[in-house]
Amino acid sequence: MSRNSPSVGSALAGLLGVLSFSVLAGILVAVMVTPAITVARAAVSTTAEVFDRVPGEITIDRQPQQNRIFATENGSPVQIATIFDQNREEVTWDQVSEFAKDAAVSGEDRRFYEHGGIDPAGIVRAAVTNVAAGSIAEGASTITQQYVKNTFIQAALELPEAEQAAAYNAAIDTSFARKVQEMKLAITLEKEYTKEEILLAYLNIASFGGTTYGIEAAAQRYYNTSSLNLSAAQAASLIAIVQSPTALRLDNPDNWQRNTERRNVILNAMLADGNLTPEQHAEAVAVVADGSTVALTNSSNGCLVAHDFAQYFCDYITNLIPELTALGSNPDERVAAWRHGGFDIHTTLDLNLQVTAQNAVWANAPNDTTRLELGAAAVSVEAGTGRILTMAQNKIFDNTGDADATTTAVNFTTDRAYGGSSGFQPGSTYKVFTLLNWLENGRGINEIVNGSPRTIPQNQFSNRCDPSQLIGRPYEFGNDDGFGGNMTVATGVQRSVNGAFMSMALELDLCEIKETAESIGVHRADGGELGSTPASVLGTNEIAPLTMATAYAAIANEGVFCEAIAVDRVTGPDGTELGGQPQECSRQLSEDVANTAAYAMAGVMVGGGTATRSNPNDGVEYIGKTGTTDSSNQTWVVGASTRVATAVWVGNIEGAYPMRSYRNIQGVQGGVIRHDIFRPIASAVDDIPAYRGTDFPEPAPDLVGRSAPTRRSSAD
Repeated sequence: MSRNSPSVGSALAGLLGVLSFSVLAGILVAVMVTPAITVARAAVSTTAEVFDRVPGEITIDRQPQQNRIFATENGSPVQIATIFDQNREEVTWDQVSEFAKDAAVSGEDRRFYEHGGIDPAGIVRAAVTNVAAGSIAEGASTITQQYVKNTFIQAALELPEAEQAAAYNAAIDTSFARKVQEMKLAITLEKEYTKEEILLAYLNIASFGGTTYGIEAAAQRYYNTSSLNLSAAQAASLIAIVQSPTALRLDNPDNWQRNTERRNVILNAMLADGNLTPEQHAEAVAVVADGSTVALTNSSNGCLVAHDFAQYFCDYITNLIPELTALGSNPDERVAAWRHGGFDIHTTLDLNLQVTAQNAVWANAPNDTTRLELGAAAVSVEAGTGRILTMAQNKIFDNTGDADATTTAVNFTTDRAYGGSSGFQPGSTYKVFTLLNWLENGRGINEIVNGSPRTIPQNQFSNRCDPSQLIGRPYEFGNDDGFGGNMTVATGVQRSVNGAFMSMALELDLCEIKETAESIGVHRADGGELGSTPASVLGTNEIAPLTMATAYAAIANEGVFCEAIAVDRVTGPDGTELGGQPQECSRQLSEDVANTAAYAMAGVMVGGGTATRSNPNDGVEYIGKTGTTDSSNQTWVVGASTRVATAVWVGNIEGAYPMRSYRNIQGVQGGVIRHDIFRPIASAVDDIPAYRGTDFPEPAPDLVGRSAPTRRSSAD
């Protein structure tokens, strides 16, 4: 904080403020705000008492401004969104043109460099004018007083919505007590800060209409330039707005004439004050405010106008704000800090991969299909870190409330709490958790099980968590491809045989299967409890794609589960590095269990497996599992290399139209679309050295049982 070095006039005004302002304010302010009324001695006394009770401190603080969200493209940060409550970019003294500084002083406070916070001559003039008018026709606020008033307005705007109106009305109150408060704080401010600091703070805080605050945002909004490059005419027009931000803002052509009139008053004052030469003045006055001189630039606020390929990811980030510890110690502090703004959030999104993923979804799952409410989503997670690399879906983001059939504000990839849906049944992709629990119990993938479709009395199953879930009629199930008979567990995995997994579940505990799933992050998208009925083995719980990708990443990461994260780091308003979401990783599966499960799941991605069409066949080994619900209402493929896991869902947003009865514009059957989305994403991942996977570790011999089949290379 710098101390002011006042001029003789400023020092005199400050001395008056210190020694006798309680009396001066009582007389002058009372006359100014109560015109045509004789000021009694009692009024002076009351005013002095009010003045003495007013808090005497105020500081120049950082004002609300923009937040920015970044992704990575070609290894470098690239901004994908701007989020703000108030469109403001604070600037330094050297970043503001002299024309703007001079226009503010000449237009708003011509004795700014002479007074000490209040302008006694201005108060007397205003008082005389108000007495003559019989009303408050003129104020006497200095730039310093206006800064004080704007500080209170800003504080009001940052309160919870229910409290804003009352606080705002108090901030703009024209009562005697508030005016005294404003004057006292202005005097205090002038004793603590230089004139340059106060003028700059005023230019940064002032309202320029709508959500535009501060001289830099105003220059960009109305003239598509910076505050440093404002011409005399432009600077005067912007300063004109602060007198009446609604009536004089330049984004309404009806205001142009009124703004020009006020602008010319300011230009004339600048000429008289010696801040413009006659030539500069003539040139500025000759400028006509019209469509050729006003260059409106729309602010890019919000996820609706974020990067075309990252709008849903932007929305996901905004829903994470209450959890970002970098912004504060509790959710309320974090939300308040975000509203105040000035933060740069550097996310995990890889824009190169995101473009590939989004294009793959759009190309294969049209958003304007009328035969069904077709939805599709793809999300990729880095194994070993939990970093979300892609987040794509077929519908266009629209949170205006005017969404049509091609748009939605619902993020299909994530949970309801983060802007997502209530999830979708994952079908056979959920069977992997039965496989894991089978292995956790020491059973082998070459053990023989009955894969035939049949009906099983529910009391033959075990559920130590909730035996009530086993009450009901016998559970009947079929096999999707009619395949059955005795088979190894590995074959059951490769061909996704319902009967094989139901046989495994009969020898396990349904509660333990659920707990195995939960250990690697699996949960319902609506926040409810995972079900553990016999049907749940085949994937009836409704789960978000991000959850499934994260769970499969744990298997690919040899049993170490990492919570999904979207924020690498946060930079504060002052440039301080505040950290990001911590990488919370922990071992949840033994290496033997994870590696043996991966060994079985690798068969799904090669010849004879249900996901061979998803395999990019580029020399990188993949594991995976497909999922198709009853009547092919929902279809999935979830797969992973050792470095990246990707989940793709294609199905009914609502309703139950059979995906196998639908064909897209390429003539591809609906049940196959998932593979045509997965494959190019996997290929793009493998093309990036940092994400290219290696061969999976060998299975644990004691979890294979009998002789293990030869692993087939993905290149075969």
